Amino acid sequence: GLGRQRLQYSFWRLPRTQSSTIMANAVQLLIGAGGIYGAFIYYGVLQEGIYNYVGKDGSKFNFTLFLLLLECSANVLVGLVGYLVTGGTKGLPQDMFALTGGTQIAAKFLTNAAMATGVSFPTQALAKSGKMIPVMIGGLVLGGRKYSMREYLQVAAIVGGTAIFNLAKGKGGGKSSSALGFLCLVGSLVCDGITGGCQDGLKEKARKKGLKAKPYDMMLWTNFYMMLYMLVASILTGEFFTGYSWTMANPSVLKDILYFSACSAVGQSFIFFVVSVFDPLVCTTITTTRKIGSVLSSILIYGHSMSMQRWFGVALAVVGILGELESKLFNSKSKKLPHAHPKPIHAA
Repeated sequence: GLGRQRLQYSFWRLPRTQSSTIMANAVQLLIGAGGIYGAFIYYGVLQEGIYNYVGKDGSKFNFTLFLLLLECSANVLVGLVGYLVTGGTKGLPQDMFALTGGTQIAAKFLTNAAMATGVSFPTQALAKSGKMIPVMIGGLVLGGRKYSMREYLQVAAIVGGTAIFNLAKGKGGGKSSSALGFLCLVGSLVCDGITGGCQDGLKEKARKKGLKAKPYDMMLWTNFYMMLYMLVASILTGEFFTGYSWTMANPSVLKDILYFSACSAVGQSFIFFVVSVFDPLVCTTITTTRKIGSVLSSILIYGHSMSMQRWFGVALAVVGILGELESKLFNSKSKKLPHAHPKPIHAA
């Protein structure tokens, strides 16, 4: 009868609603993950190509300050558009943005300086995946924290895998990275650790003022101060002028630099898109696995000489990276209350 028809209608109606929601979320996730993967994998390919580029006079590109100035400028431009479209937050603590911008640009500068001294992109990418290292050292030395055996093993796998990859010879030989390059990577990791604390301080200071920074607030103001630091540094060192002259003399590398800067801005926008629609942990999962994709892309595209020892080093580091990611996923699930409502999905 009529009651049975209503029951059948309700039965079929519910799955369709759920399936359409799942489909919409899947499409959004595919767009976000595809954007992050595409932009940052190509970013890494371009970055390696820029530092390996040989100019008409036989010299290699070595203008890190100039490169970062252009990258940050592109980020500011895209961040400003997002800021104006979404409506910016007034009264945010600019001193904290200046501080976190300083630590972030220091980390980026040291990472790029490592590549300029001869560190390969796979070595840099694997080493930068060990951001838990400075956090752990700081916790042990300053805070007296204790860590589990698993956490020690994860860090050991990343460090050991990176060391094996760098020290092992590829087929037919291969060069190892310089000691100076490794010091730059260590310094970059330390700056990453400091940045995390600065960002927490920024959020806390904004909270006390009754404010909360939106994604494009963070992108615009952080990159604005990063751009200012690079502008001042490049002018004071003369690199702004020498870098400009070198790239004008080698227009093909200028094209790569512009694409590189665009990839950075587009990639950051996709990160903010994923964070605004999904849980931040989803973004962490995508960006972490993206690094593995960047390493493999570099090996395939640039033909890095690979031996069994080097592949073992990559595999060992990847195990450490994925182990750390799995720990974050597990801890996030265990912290959720049994009767807590799921986080609502917002439109981007």
